[in-house]
Amino acid sequence: MKQYAMNRTVTGALVVAAGLVAFQTADACSRILWNDNELATVVGRTMDWPESTEPVLTVMPRGLERDGGRTGSTVTVEDNPAKWTSEYASMVTTIYGIGSVDGFNERGLAGHLLYLNDTDFGSRDASKPGVQAGLWLQFVLDNAATVDEALEVLDTVQVVMTEANGHKSNVHLALEDASGDSAIIEYIDGEPVVHHDREYQIMTNDPTYDKQLELLSQQDFSNPSSDTPLPGNVKATDRFQRAAYYLEMLPEPEDEREAIAGILAIARNVSVPFGAPYKEFGIYNTEYRTAINLDDRRYFFELTTSPNVIWTDLTKFDLRDGAPVMTLDPDNIDLAGNVTASFQEADNAPF
Repeated sequence: MKQYAMNRTVTGALVVAAGLVAFQTADACSRILWNDNELATVVGRTMDWPESTEPVLTVMPRGLERDGGRTGSTVTVEDNPAKWTSEYASMVTTIYGIGSVDGFNERGLAGHLLYLNDTDFGSRDASKPGVQAGLWLQFVLDNAATVDEALEVLDTVQVVMTEANGHKSNVHLALEDASGDSAIIEYIDGEPVVHHDREYQIMTNDPTYDKQLELLSQQDFSNPSSDTPLPGNVKATDRFQRAAYYLEMLPEPEDEREAIAGILAIARNVSVPFGAPYKEFGIYNTEYRTAINLDDRRYFFELTTSPNVIWTDLTKFDLRDGAPVMTLDPDNIDLAGNVTASFQEADNAPF
């Protein structure tokens, strides 16, 4: 197995308080980045949840005005909310209509929000513009073209916790770009910790990323075979190690079809079956899987209650300032293959 680089801890002025929406249980997902093949940088993730997160595939053109202080109709940040206009167009999967949990932009920067129970975001610092956490990823996609730029722009704002129905949630963020660069951002003891290196290909959930890497280093995958003992349950450490093992096994792809098939094969291997129990969080399952070709700006989506993989091409949409927002509800068993033409014009942006 490849050696993972040492993490870089960033302890700048960014103090973050974050949470997505009123989640009653844990968001236990997996992200797999394949950035060392000769064809393209591709990335996949699973979304694991006990109910529908109401995902909508959404194309956002340039020039959209955002209010980072609002969670839907609720004002989350009263003092100094961040406001900006999107510089880059993006394609995202929304969550409960209040933010983006997965997606990429026209420059090939992508990101994914996953649950991390150990998160400690610290206190609100009103000296910085505040962004509610459901828009954390969207803020990055709107304003940065690379992982390096994303880390810089994140230092200009503070991500702020959002809440509904008395429930809070904690998240960490995975970023990658078309060059294969990667970053994992976690907030521990009130301070941001950034693991920034293209070697960081896998992310799941608890424990913190440094501990996940330590646990992975204790596994001996040097002589892989069908007899190699491999963690096989649904907990985050098992999924992390299993994904890392199988990522090393992927054969060099000859075309995009093989590359996406490889990523989705691993995503399916670390998916949570219906009815599987997880710690104190009860029973949940994988709701959907995504894959992104960052070189060619194509997005693949697989709802676990549908027999079909659908895909779309961001470059085929009108992304100019003033173009309409385009959406597609993937919960349609009749959808299959290239669904670019199936997107419909929305009345307005969801946030």
